[in-house]
Amino acid sequence: MKIRRLWIAFAGVILASFAVLGWVGSRIYQMAPPIPERVVTADGRTLLGPGEISAGQNVWQSMGGMESGSVWGHGSYVAPDWTADWLHREAVFILDDWAHGEGEASYERLPTERQAALRIRLQNLMRANTYDPATRTLTVDPVRARAFEANLAHYTDVFTRGRNAYAIPAGALTDPARLRRLSGFFFWSSWAAATRRPGEEVSYTSNWPHEELIGNRPTGQAVVWTGVSIILLLAGIGGMAFWHAAQEPEDLGEVPDRDPLLGSRPTPSQKATVKYFWTVSALILVQILLGIVTAHYGVEGNGFYGIPLAKILPYAVTRTWHLQLGIFWIATAWLAAGLYIAPAVGGGEPRGQRLGVNVLFGALLVVVLGSMAGQWLSVKQQLSSALWFYFGHSGYEYIDLGRFWQIALLVGLFLWFFLVLRAIRPALRRKDEQRPVLTLFLISAAAIAGFYGAALGYGRTTNLAVAEYWRWWVVHLWVEGFFEVFATVVIAFLFARLKLLRLKTAGEASVLSATIFLSGGIIGTLHHLYFTGTPMVALALGSVFSALEVVPLMFVGFEAWGNLKLARTRPWVQSYRWPIYFFVAVAFWNLVGAGLFGFMINPPVALYYMQGLNTTPVHGHAALFGVYGMLGMGLMLFCLRAMSPDAVWKEGTLRFAFWSINAGLFTMVTCSLLPLGLMQTWASVEHGYWFARSPELMQMGVMQTLRWMRVPGDTLFAIGAIALAWFVARQTMGERRRKALAAVREPAAVPQAAR
Repeated sequence: MKIRRLWIAFAGVILASFAVLGWVGSRIYQMAPPIPERVVTADGRTLLGPGEISAGQNVWQSMGGMESGSVWGHGSYVAPDWTADWLHREAVFILDDWAHGEGEASYERLPTERQAALRIRLQNLMRANTYDPATRTLTVDPVRARAFEANLAHYTDVFTRGRNAYAIPAGALTDPARLRRLSGFFFWSSWAAATRRPGEEVSYTSNWPHEELIGNRPTGQAVVWTGVSIILLLAGIGGMAFWHAAQEPEDLGEVPDRDPLLGSRPTPSQKATVKYFWTVSALILVQILLGIVTAHYGVEGNGFYGIPLAKILPYAVTRTWHLQLGIFWIATAWLAAGLYIAPAVGGGEPRGQRLGVNVLFGALLVVVLGSMAGQWLSVKQQLSSALWFYFGHSGYEYIDLGRFWQIALLVGLFLWFFLVLRAIRPALRRKDEQRPVLTLFLISAAAIAGFYGAALGYGRTTNLAVAEYWRWWVVHLWVEGFFEVFATVVIAFLFARLKLLRLKTAGEASVLSATIFLSGGIIGTLHHLYFTGTPMVALALGSVFSALEVVPLMFVGFEAWGNLKLARTRPWVQSYRWPIYFFVAVAFWNLVGAGLFGFMINPPVALYYMQGLNTTPVHGHAALFGVYGMLGMGLMLFCLRAMSPDAVWKEGTLRFAFWSINAGLFTMVTCSLLPLGLMQTWASVEHGYWFARSPELMQMGVMQTLRWMRVPGDTLFAIGAIALAWFVARQTMGERRRKALAAVREPAAVPQAAR
């Protein structure tokens, strides 16, 4: 009866949450900032012709889009936010133009009273909505047309001659027509940031970014919902604490005196997953190398210790690959864990399972290498206007793959789901105590396969506000949502296989954990969309549910302590202690990276000033790598341990890798990224968002010193990753040689899946 109530609660949370998320999505479609077909001046001159703004968005995407600067605060951190940069430059140009008309050299030379009067005039000009939906025409004052031409000249210089301060190499874009379209897209994004929504007193982006010259400040709704979210967070923590205190101590049952997996032998498909773990180790090292290069570009611009590396590998390419490989290796580790566990769950090896595992591996390699090549060609402007979208760079962070590669990856994920399903089908037919765990395992696996399909929700000319909605379905729901549920189930099942947990207890705990997490996590997706051209309802719901999303993370200490207790139950469990320690690290980074650093930037007022500053990679590194990366490493080690439970591990290397990786990550975040982000936040509050992202601030001596402070943490982290890769390679290859020799001398053991 208890498990039935848990399933009802789980289904209710899923259905209600997606109903709300879908309704908000429909509002985003209806209320997205309109894209004018034409932009004309009040005296009849055409500034931008039909389709040029959408074409400019495509130019931006093909160059790497969010991987080189940001728009509406989303993207990379070295180049400016193009929305805020354009908006400030346009405002200053107009004020100076008016000052010239009054006989002064610049706006700054005017008396204070005249400055105030011109600022009011500027606000009235730029905040007035002059878009005609009937003709899809935007009419602007001639002074804004002159500002457009001045900004066009500036950005032409930036992208043709390059800027070291922005890590943009010379020749990044040279075609005058494409440069004009790109500028048209930047103009549109800043127009939406300044112009009032029809019938409202706030801009399409809820008055983001902070720009005092035009009166862009946090809205009253942002302040109110920030307070509400904090109150609900405190209430949620109190309720969760009461619930935890009321729980009876968990009865683990009788723990066996010896490892239940001793003497077992992996099936052919389980042995085939070893190559996945080799690939995980290799991708980690390549990702770290690209991360080092990308971080160094922030200091030197387009060089790497004097080597003009950006001529071959521009910043937009290295950052794309760095992020993409991070997603790929983490996903590969988790997918391999699913493939390893499935035959053990089902109790046998389906015919052709090993072939399917090998085919999937080859397909994943094709997607990884093919998409990387296409992205390089796209950023280097070597693909035509049609090919860049399908085989090049999407321009959207975390889903950077071209459409063909996105579809190929989706097909691969469904192949993985098919392989998992066919392997566990016999166990699903048995109505025993492991059925709840298997059902949730199957649901999460189906979600992993299916939810990447949200990346197909946008097209080549989709409004940026709508594209952002679908992008965060992938980043938040796929990466941060259902992968989390999948990992919870897999860990519970692994402990149950070792008879450290009862299957009934594991099933109930997994369904309950998934329900609690998803009750805030699904609607909490909207906290990424406060200022991306969305209606105010996204801010209200996103702030509340993202706060609730943090509540269970405040209690991950219970999870960590529970894992440590399991590691100490019997002497034989010590052979699994390093995989378990990685799970303990997951709990730590869940609290620090996802909980503390996540909530630091989640409330609307905080994100208003912090969005797209170095406070974002503080949360990104600590949550994505600290939580999901550590989970991937832990699952990899657990599978390797279970594959050879009687093997002797030389744990010195593994011990060094564990502490070095965690200490390096903590040092990098706290000694470099966090102080950088806090100084930028001060600049954003004090002077405006444009200044927080400007070279005038970022090239200051203290900021450069803080950038260099990444070196100790990055180095320690990289050494630990090398040690981990060395351990995996030596252990798996050495074990294969040992088993080959043992097979000659001993009779075959019972396959593990049949035990």
